[in-house]
Amino acid sequence: MKLDILAIGAHPDDVELSCSGTIAKEVANGKRVGILDLTRGELGTRGSAEIRDNEAAAAAEVLGVSVRENLEFSDGFFVNNPASQLEVIKILRKYRPDVVLCNAIDDRHIDHPKGSKLVSDACFLSGLRRIETIYEGNHQKQWRPKHVYHYIQWKDITPDFVVDITGFMDKKIASVEAYGSQFFDVDSKEPLTPIATNNFKESISYRAKNLGRLIGVEYAEGFTAERYVAVDSIFDLI
Repeated sequence: MKLDILAIGAHPDDVELSCSGTIAKEVANGKRVGILDLTRGELGTRGSAEIRDNEAAAAAEVLGVSVRENLEFSDGFFVNNPASQLEVIKILRKYRPDVVLCNAIDDRHIDHPKGSKLVSDACFLSGLRRIETIYEGNHQKQWRPKHVYHYIQWKDITPDFVVDITGFMDKKIASVEAYGSQFFDVDSKEPLTPIATNNFKESISYRAKNLGRLIGVEYAEGFTAERYVAVDSIFDLI
């Protein structure tokens, strides 16, 4: 299966929190979208890896993505080394996405910038034919995504471009709420974490609302780019 977009996150819920509105919109536009989680989030204070597995599957169903995989790297301790790069390269060559969305370039959680650089490096290396990979017994051909974009997470990074997700905010919120173990729940007996506060839950909407305000729409999501964002016509800019 060839994908148009592959969204990659260090943890299950990274993608939903940061770019699920964009994903839902592109799925509605007929694009094939997949999600790759690098870890199972097993170091998370709340819930468990098994619970997160089920929540990730539920979130994927909400968004209507074509596939979701998990590389099961070590949460908190994975590194950007050749072994990790090769595992990501295998997935890139398997699904051959044109666009890759990945973690923020800088963030509060140490796995986010690590995941960001790991995926970015793997996207480049995946295009080198002398790097040989075998997946399920088959030799893979090289593949380099045309575009690598980084979504925005905890920190308020200034985006290079924003995507209008008006009409898809409900899907975004529903995909986030699929992670019932992780976020605000007045009845939860689990320890409180920075992302389990009501303030954080509300920030998902007010960040999207603010980015939307800045471009004259209701809701939006922001991204940073590794190279200049090009348009065919100035009228492509809304």
